[in-house]
Amino acid sequence: MRIKICGLFRPEDIEYVNESLPDYVGFVFTKSRRQVSPAQAEKLKKNLDQRIKAVGVFVNAPLEDAAELLKSGVIDLAQLHGSEDKEYIMRLKDQTGSRIIKAVRVETAEDILAAQSSPADFLLLDHGAGGTGIAFDWSLVPECGKPFFLAGGIHAGNLGQAVRAGRPFAVDISSGAETDGVKDRDKILEIVRRVRNV
Repeated sequence: MRIKICGLFRPEDIEYVNESLPDYVGFVFTKSRRQVSPAQAEKLKKNLDQRIKAVGVFVNAPLEDAAELLKSGVIDLAQLHGSEDKEYIMRLKDQTGSRIIKAVRVETAEDILAAQSSPADFLLLDHGAGGTGIAFDWSLVPECGKPFFLAGGIHAGNLGQAVRAGRPFAVDISSGAETDGVKDRDKILEIVRRVRNV
């Protein structure tokens, strides 16, 4: 199983993930305490271990903004958290050849089933807007065909339970890898170690 550490915005954060080697990291380009500018993300990406893929997190961004960051190599995948429709996703994929993650706000199992028709390569199942640290009811996750990232309230203590929730392609952790609002080296190392041992 794979792991994504989301919401990196400091040089130290890059040092921590280069040491722990998750599969993905996330740069947030929308209003958030973890938000980075394209210039900040470019600087962080230059120091990121090449084995780690960078994901850009967007909410209803102009398609050209996401496409430019993908084509320039600042990010490797785009994660869409807004009302981006199938046409938006298809155009972004056509313009960049990149893989796309579409976030799904989960309130019922039907929300997940309805999202199976998305042209995105992956779904991201979350409680809400993302980065809230709140989990949804993981028992709602059905056996579904499209690979998905499981997000929302995941930390070292409930990682095993998260992994058993529908067998996610990856777990996505943000606040669960933080102390006092910033990434915590020891928590990141422990979370990645536990995922690798699943």
